[in-house]
Amino acid sequence: MTTSPEADPTVDAVIIGAGFAGMYALRRFRDELGLDVRVFERASDVGGTWFWNRYPGARCDVESMYYSYSFSEELEQEWDWTERYATQPEILAYANHVADRFALRETITFDTSVDSAEFDESENTWVVRTDTGETVRARFLISAVGCLSSSRVPDIAGSADFTGELLHTGRWPHDGADLAGKRVAVIGTGSSGVQAIPEIARTAGHLTVFQRTPHFVIPAGNRPLAPAHVANIKSDYQTLREECRHSYGGTIVELPIGSALEFDESARRAEMDRRWSVGGTDVMATFTDTSVNLDANTILADYAREQILAYVDEPELAAHLTPRDYPIGAKRICLGTDYYTTFNRENVTLVDVRDTPITRLTQAGIVAGEQEYEFDVIVFATGYDAMTGAVLAIDIKGVGGESLRDAWAAGPRTLLGLSTAGFPNLFFITGPGSPSVLVNVIVSIEQHVDWIHDLIAHVARNDIARVEAQPQAQDDWVDHVNERSKRSFLTKVANWYQGANVPGKPRVFMPYVGGMGPYRQSCDEVAAAGYAGFTLTPALQSAPA
Repeated sequence: MTTSPEADPTVDAVIIGAGFAGMYALRRFRDELGLDVRVFERASDVGGTWFWNRYPGARCDVESMYYSYSFSEELEQEWDWTERYATQPEILAYANHVADRFALRETITFDTSVDSAEFDESENTWVVRTDTGETVRARFLISAVGCLSSSRVPDIAGSADFTGELLHTGRWPHDGADLAGKRVAVIGTGSSGVQAIPEIARTAGHLTVFQRTPHFVIPAGNRPLAPAHVANIKSDYQTLREECRHSYGGTIVELPIGSALEFDESARRAEMDRRWSVGGTDVMATFTDTSVNLDANTILADYAREQILAYVDEPELAAHLTPRDYPIGAKRICLGTDYYTTFNRENVTLVDVRDTPITRLTQAGIVAGEQEYEFDVIVFATGYDAMTGAVLAIDIKGVGGESLRDAWAAGPRTLLGLSTAGFPNLFFITGPGSPSVLVNVIVSIEQHVDWIHDLIAHVARNDIARVEAQPQAQDDWVDHVNERSKRSFLTKVANWYQGANVPGKPRVFMPYVGGMGPYRQSCDEVAAAGYAGFTLTPALQSAPA
């Protein structure tokens, strides 16, 4: 039940989350627009996903020189990244540096979750309630909860029976976990598993990896950053940043050499060899057509499969580690270091759960097929309820008391990934229907926050009380997102982009596959047309005296 406006403190905006999205939104809304802002963060400090994901080997898969804010030239110049792909501790240190430099913590309430938010139509404000019992009214509600922040542990029979230690990569103990000499299981071989497995294998007495689906793992080619390389980028940072903003993936990649079908085998292999030796995402950009043409895709996929056979000593083991039933790039590409060679170690065993499914946990360990494996520690590298899990964990009610959970029961529906019909003055940063997880998320965050910032400024100038997505415009955008996704191999197989890792979750392809540059253009066109597709309701004018 909505409380009386007089009973609750009122602010201009409530931001949920103090990761990179929430911090940047706070910086722009508070310091540049002069808004009265409250930020609620369930963790005890800033950093978002990098606060929680402290598992061994955790690092970013976007190059660190571009996985960083571009809004402050001074910040760009004063911060020095040490590696091509930064580790979790370094990224978290960067987040803390930003929070300190711009005095962000004073506006953030930590160790506090938002439980519910209800739109009060009579006042055009959001009534926000927290798990600490606080109630705040806000004109604008900004969701900065993150796309990969709702960690998921599969429902396995007997989980409560296991007497050892259960861990999740997304909720790693902040004081670390002692795995030295222990019998460790890792369940899951997605990005987190690929990073954690080599590191855990170095200290565990024995590591058993339970794999359902083998992934294509591209060598990261991680290395310390040479000072001359850093200086060269910093000398032209603004130009490079602008290129990132309008690129497909929000970062700098080497251009493709052309269609894979235009070159002979010798030329193709020479270029694939070169890019593979350098490592990183440039491998996936070798040719122009591997994401749309199956014959071209097979050329790159077969090359990657050859590399796996070369890395793994036992052919039968290599066969289990080799993806065979989907195109390369149809699931999230993993960047790894020493991943495949780790399975050559005597203290590492692979269990293929397609052949021997996990049926239950016991006091001692895991039963897969007819065999029980005993462990001291079980690590779930099983990912997240991506893109919608964290926001739908909050009880959000819009116009007429409609629940966002009900509005999205068949899958999320948004206009530009920024707003959803029936929920005025509510905005999502990197929401479903935007590029978000398919691109450099920092570029996506900055674009979203900048767009919302400009809209709020427009609202203030024009005395607008209420902004909401129009149902038809939302339907048109959802249709556009779906149409673009049909052209991509990403929709041809089960993956977490479609919620396939969460039982009962609607199978809807959630991110926008059209790329950062085209998406930015769409958002700019909407703004230039006076925020076409949004209903902007003026504030009621008071009667003359």
